[in-house]
Amino acid sequence: MSVTELSAGFSDKVMSAQSTFRAVMEAIARPGSVQRVAVELGAVPGLMPATAAIALTLFDHDTPVWLDPRLAPGAVAAWVKFHTGAPVTTKGAEASFALVADGASLPPLDSFALGSSEYPDRSTTVILQVESLSAGRACELRGPGIDGAARLNATIAPDDLFDRLAVNAKLFPRGIDVVLVHDDAIVAIPRTTRLVGV
Repeated sequence: MSVTELSAGFSDKVMSAQSTFRAVMEAIARPGSVQRVAVELGAVPGLMPATAAIALTLFDHDTPVWLDPRLAPGAVAAWVKFHTGAPVTTKGAEASFALVADGASLPPLDSFALGSSEYPDRSTTVILQVESLSAGRACELRGPGIDGAARLNATIAPDDLFDRLAVNAKLFPRGIDVVLVHDDAIVAIPRTTRLVGV
């Protein structure tokens, strides 16, 4: 694929990156809250707008990216490499980020980098595109950044994602952080957050 065939990045690189970064930080600071990523960028087949914006903001040549089988071949890998300089890896344990468009293809979480006790930040952040962040299975979130409890209704694949994330309690301070994405909306579930079905 030639450079001229790739979708455009941000129309306003600095302002859009700042706005996206603020939305991601707010989502992490307030787990379970829905944040909007309102920026202009070219459509990237396979990626929702907020997913593409997060990639343009957080990925760089020092952050290897794992792509799910639906995204790995072709345009998305080329777009990520061209716009961010991030290397694409087939090894989840090497990835700083994992982009997952098809939740059914999400591998076991322990196939990704879990960090270490000395460097817990050297873990993979999973960016998972979902069907809805306003309807579906209800879940209660508790932990830092949440006043009491937060309720999230979401339609997510894989169905057992919240059960899988329970491993974070045993691994802490190691673990996996997740950002759920639907269209231009995001919800962060840091490793410090505990989830209970309601």
